Amino acid sequence: MGQTPTSSQQVVIVGGGVIGSAIAYFLAVHPRFDGNITVIERDPTYTQASSALSASSIRQQFSQPVNIAVSQFGIEFLRNIHRHLAVDGDVPDIGLTERGYLYLATEAGAATLQENHATQRAQGVDVALLTPAETRQRFPWLQVDDLALASLGLSGEGWFDGYGLLMAFKQKARSLGVQYVKAEATGFVHGAGRVTAVALQGGEQLPCDWAVNAAGAWARPLLAGTGFDLPVFGRRRCVYAFASPAKTPHCPLVIDPGGLWFRPEGDIWICGLPPEQDDNDAPLDVDHELFDKAWLTLAHRVPGFEALRLQRAWAGYYEYNTHDHNALLGPHPQLPNLLLANGFSGHGLQQSPAVGRGLAEWIAEGRYTSLDLSPLAAQRLVQGTALLEKNVI
Repeated sequence: MGQTPTSSQQVVIVGGGVIGSAIAYFLAVHPRFDGNITVIERDPTYTQASSALSASSIRQQFSQPVNIAVSQFGIEFLRNIHRHLAVDGDVPDIGLTERGYLYLATEAGAATLQENHATQRAQGVDVALLTPAETRQRFPWLQVDDLALASLGLSGEGWFDGYGLLMAFKQKARSLGVQYVKAEATGFVHGAGRVTAVALQGGEQLPCDWAVNAAGAWARPLLAGTGFDLPVFGRRRCVYAFASPAKTPHCPLVIDPGGLWFRPEGDIWICGLPPEQDDNDAPLDVDHELFDKAWLTLAHRVPGFEALRLQRAWAGYYEYNTHDHNALLGPHPQLPNLLLANGFSGHGLQQSPAVGRGLAEWIAEGRYTSLDLSPLAAQRLVQGTALLEKNVI
């Protein structure tokens, strides 16, 4: 339970990416909130922000019911973004494309895919299990001889313009009176079990009744002075855009059994895969050697990709929760008026609408009222429990 809502509260959100801006928006429109919202963002150009560098997709094919429910709200919000985030008649266009996710499994992964499918169907996900023959019939350009099973999202999954979503949240929040300040937060000032201010570089402090840590890959150092070691690190992920004479009609976002993913992006494709070794907070330099490995898998899975040409590449951070790869949400274990919104492990864009709504409810009403996000509470770190998500890419 959060603190009792009062009028004229001062809320300071550290991080103006999609998570921080979503929280600001939902709080600004909450009927029970009466106060001031300030968002601290160290780089308004978002040069290194995960929100701007992500492949920006949304799926319901998770193994944890709470993650499924979060994305079910998320897809409805994205479908109706014109109702929520238009400003003075300017309607955001995020290019939502619902072509589904296609998970591919060999014999080694078939049982997990079936288990996840049962969970997803129980939560109302529109998903189908396909045999290799059925997969080939739908996608004849795909090589399926080494597969045992595939899982295809039939609706409610796809991709969109992540930077466009961030800008839409930010512009709407500002139109509602949210103040964005260019500054670098260095920590949280606290005493007697509560946060009293956010400390800024240069010594200034912003007093607050509530503080929110939504600093993405840079969230962990901010909590160093609070006695809580947040297991969230910036994990570099590279995205490669390539052209090919291949034809892949009706192509969904495909996840190969080895972890490589690819999807169309206009007339070309983009892809990515996890590195052989994950380094925390590595520089955002593109690993071009990794694309050589990606090409081998691409050419195997789609024979037409044997001929391709790399167009460009970029690197961004997953704010990776090394504990269990799931978001860490809600009150700091020792400071109840410091809320955490961290560790999304690559799922922050798609989870931003539900997370924004949920933390706004916590501030305005002292609890989650629309969707119970308590399974994602940071308290599980203190308790030594984990919420394991099997479908991590």
